[in-house]
Amino acid sequence: MKKILFVCLGNICRSPAAEGAFIHLLKEKGLFEQYYIDSAGTSSYHEGQRADSRMRETASKRGIDLPSWSRQATADDFHEFDLILAMDRKNFQDLKSICPEDDLLSKLKMFTDFKQQMNHDQVPDPYYGGSQGFEEVMDLVIDCSKGLLNYLRV
Repeated sequence: MKKILFVCLGNICRSPAAEGAFIHLLKEKGLFEQYYIDSAGTSSYHEGQRADSRMRETASKRGIDLPSWSRQATADDFHEFDLILAMDRKNFQDLKSICPEDDLLSKLKMFTDFKQQMNHDQVPDPYYGGSQGFEEVMDLVIDCSKGLLNYLRV
């Protein structure tokens, strides 16, 4: 079983969206049982909270459920997960700084490394913006999820 962790700042917008989109895709392809999927934040600002209601609403319009409850990423995640995907460069650097061993850094990647059609090098944080930002994030995480699945199936 492959274990994948999606990480953003607060674990209430981007990483839950990525987690939900990837779970949705796995279920569509009949591959869900082969993976363990989770999300986390580099901060503990929203620990124990559900995903932002605006993100849940945007995902729901596409038939995607966001099941996660916010938690903070830890050094142990580098031992637990096969792949850790950061939503932006700051998240990447924060994760890199808590990585307990240099040889585990190869597990850390940018989620946008797997984009297929969209032209983003980071997943933008929609928290302080309007509904268009949440739509953009969902489009991007769906696109990256498809690319990630292609990568994992090679």
